[in-house]
Amino acid sequence: MLPPSVMQALRKNKMLQYGVPMLLLIVGGSFGLREFSQIRYDAVQKKIDPELEKRLKMNKVSLESEYEKMKECTFEDWIIQGPRPWEDPNLLQGRNPETLKTKTT
Repeated sequence: MLPPSVMQALRKNKMLQYGVPMLLLIVGGSFGLREFSQIRYDAVQKKIDPELEKRLKMNKVSLESEYEKMKECTFEDWIIQGPRPWEDPNLLQGRNPETLKTKTT
C-alpha cells in the first residue's frame, strides 16, 4: 500500500485526474465506432444474416406508400395540442369548444 503523501500527490495530479479518463474515452470510442461502422459496411455488402434481412424486408416502408397514406388523411384527424398551463383549459388553441363540436358533426 502506498503512503498517504503519495496518495495525495496522485489525487492532485491533473494528468491522472483529467488526462487518463479522456484518453480512455478517445481510445474506447474509436473501438466502438469501428464496430458500428463494420455493421453498416456488412449490411451494404450483403454480408448480413439472412434471417435479419428477411425481417428488414418485411418492415420496409416506401416513400410512395407513406405518401398515399398522407393523401387520405384530413387535417381534422391530426392531434390538437392541449392547453398550456397559462391558457384557459376550456378553450383548445384559443378556439371555442362549441365551434369544434359543430365542425365534427
